[in-house]
Amino acid sequence: MIEYRAKCSNRFIEGYHRCRKNDLTMRIVVAKPGLDGHDRGAKVIARALRDGGHEVIYTGLRRTPDEIVRIVIDEDAGAVGLSSLSGAHSVLIPRVCEGLRESRMDNVIVFAGGIIPEHDRASLYDVGVRAIFGPGTTSSEILEFLSTIEERSESGEPVGVGEEAGWHW
Repeated sequence: MIEYRAKCSNRFIEGYHRCRKNDLTMRIVVAKPGLDGHDRGAKVIARALRDGGHEVIYTGLRRTPDEIVRIVIDEDAGAVGLSSLSGAHSVLIPRVCEGLRESRMDNVIVFAGGIIPEHDRASLYDVGVRAIFGPGTTSSEILEFLSTIEERSESGEPVGVGEEAGWHW
């Protein structure tokens, strides 16, 4: 179950608390795995998620998969967004997903963005990535994805990296 924090209370009800519609927040890590040195897009997404009411932890550049997993654990995050522009997405993103599963963080939602070719996406979905956002994606699309995650989780459907594969945005 994903733990959300509501802005108007510190009370939790079965991992969830809603004060009014769309007042549910998620703690999200935004990370740049590998040697990619371009982070403008990741910063734009981090700000859009923050402006959408979520808690955002931006890790900065050049993080290893192990560092990203450790940050997700330490920050008690419900989701991690991985930005990849370097072409190493087919190696680095699966390593993050594997690290989360090995750390028993099966309920963490993994989504990715950047330059990820269409022919590489199926293998990322197979390892537990729930959404891939490419250039031109609007912030409202990403926020809509997170709302869908909330609805799926509330109804008991799989959303995390270590839960049943098959569904993706």
